[in-house]
Amino acid sequence: MVIKTYFRSAYSWFFTGLFLFGIANMACSKQKYNSGPGRQTTGNDTTIVLPGDSAKNILFIGNSLTYFNDLPGKLIAIGRANGKEIITTMVAYPNYALEDHWNAGRIQTLIATGKFHFVVIQQGPSSQADGRVMLQDYGARIKTLCDQYKSRLAFFMVWPAYANFHTFDGVIKNYTDAATATRSLLCPVGLRWKNYFLASGDYSFLGPDMFHPSEKGTENAAGIIYETLF
Repeated sequence: MVIKTYFRSAYSWFFTGLFLFGIANMACSKQKYNSGPGRQTTGNDTTIVLPGDSAKNILFIGNSLTYFNDLPGKLIAIGRANGKEIITTMVAYPNYALEDHWNAGRIQTLIATGKFHFVVIQQGPSSQADGRVMLQDYGARIKTLCDQYKSRLAFFMVWPAYANFHTFDGVIKNYTDAATATRSLLCPVGLRWKNYFLASGDYSFLGPDMFHPSEKGTENAAGIIYETLF
C-alpha cells in the first residue's frame, strides 16, 4: 500500500513538472517573438504593437528623396544601434507631392489605423510659391488626421538640386513655416546640409545626379530624423 502511494505521488509530480515546464517554455518563446529586431513593412502591414511593447511605429510619406537608399531602413539600423526597436511603413512614389498622396487616399487609411507614433512627410523640394502652398495646406490636413489618431507629425525638410542651390533658403523657409504653422516637429536635414556644404565645400551627401542623396547622405538624413523624433 505504501509502495503504491509512493509511485502514484511520483507519477503525479512528474507530469505536473512537465506541464509547468511547457508553460514556461511557451512564455519565453512569446517574449522572444515580441522583442525582435527592427522591422520594416509595406503599406499593407498588419503588425500589431502590443501594450507595453517599446517599439515605435513610423509612417514615411514622400517621394524619391525618401525611398532612395532606403531611408526608413537606415532609421531602423540607427534605432537598433541605440537599443530602440523601430517599425516603418513607407508610402513614396516618384515626383509625388502631399496633394497627390492625399488625393490617392491611402495615407488617410493608414493613419486611421491609429498604430503610428510618428508620421514623417516630405515633398518637393518646395522652394517655390506653389510648393509652399501645398506644404501648408496638405500638411495641415495631415496634421488634423494625426491629432485625431494620436500620431506626431514631422516635416522632413529636404534640399534642392545642386543646380538650384540658390533656392535653398526658400526650401528651408517653407518647411520651417509649415512645421511652425501646424505645431509639428521639424527634421532640419536641408538646413544642416546647407550649412555643411558652405562650411566644407563637400557635396558628398548628394548622389551622381547631384540631387538624390548618396548612401552617405541618406545615412546622415536618417541620423537627423532620429535625433528629432527621439
